[in-house]
Amino acid sequence: MGLMSKILGGNQSRTAEDYVELDLDDVSASSADAAAMQVHIAEVGSQADAIDIKDAVYDGDIVIADITRLRTEDSTVEHIVDELRQVAQEVDGDIVRKGEDQMIITPTGVHISREKLGQQL
Repeated sequence: MGLMSKILGGNQSRTAEDYVELDLDDVSASSADAAAMQVHIAEVGSQADAIDIKDAVYDGDIVIADITRLRTEDSTVEHIVDELRQVAQEVDGDIVRKGEDQMIITPTGVHISREKLGQQL
């Protein structure tokens, strides 16, 4: 089997030996420092957590926020979501809620597609 067939795929079946396990220790920390944008993971449980998310988006980073601890029906949830929506609008970014437990907030110039890859709606 040729190299291009391995890269582009062919009619062959895959086995565990076809894959290589990556060691994250090999990735240099300096490459993250040189990146123009970072993706942050956040857990939102209170109003104070929204401040860190807002700061990251204002700095030009993407935030994936776990909002499972906000599954209450009180006004705090709506207030936090409204604040994050306002931040996305202010920076001309985007915001989307993924299921019941995640939100993705992006900075200027980053749009979140509402279609899943590989699926035509």
